[in-house]
Amino acid sequence: MSSPEAGPLSSPTTDTDRRTTVLDSALATFARFGYRKTSMEEVARAAHISRPGLYFLFSSKEALFRAAATQALERDIAGVEDVLADVDRPLPERLVEAFDQWAGRYVGPLARDVAVVIADNPNLLGEIAQTAPRRFEELITDAIAVESGQETAAPVAQTMISASIGLKHQAATRESYLERLKVAIELLVH
Repeated sequence: MSSPEAGPLSSPTTDTDRRTTVLDSALATFARFGYRKTSMEEVARAAHISRPGLYFLFSSKEALFRAAATQALERDIAGVEDVLADVDRPLPERLVEAFDQWAGRYVGPLARDVAVVIADNPNLLGEIAQTAPRRFEELITDAIAVESGQETAAPVAQTMISASIGLKHQAATRESYLERLKVAIELLVH
């Protein structure tokens, strides 16, 4: 028999899901208001959690921002790995989808703000700000190398990444970004 004060035991999945939801809400809030103008109160409200509950999970706004950006970058890299691992699909198709996983979701008005907040606060992120882009480049290079050889893979991958960065700033929508990126990839991958 349990005591009236004892609440239900929380499962690891529930705690993980809750943390993921809080971090997603935090990233959206940081994107909306910018790092400096975002308060823990606003994040708590967006995440449907009390401010003390948010502080229980994250000791500071800096820790919350780092965790939210890290989760997003790790999710992006995992998506890229999954897409590129599907070798039964043509390489250009996999590359377009990999870039969509990495950068496509950050095209458009609100989505672009997430990338800007991350880019504007690299000192808050720690090493993931360097390791995630390096890992993305390695994954793209390795996928290209399988079909065209290691010698040409690195410059082709770097050119694709540069094209993607330029297109992100020019395209008004994710669809437009992907259409133009598809053309660039088809030109670069023979």
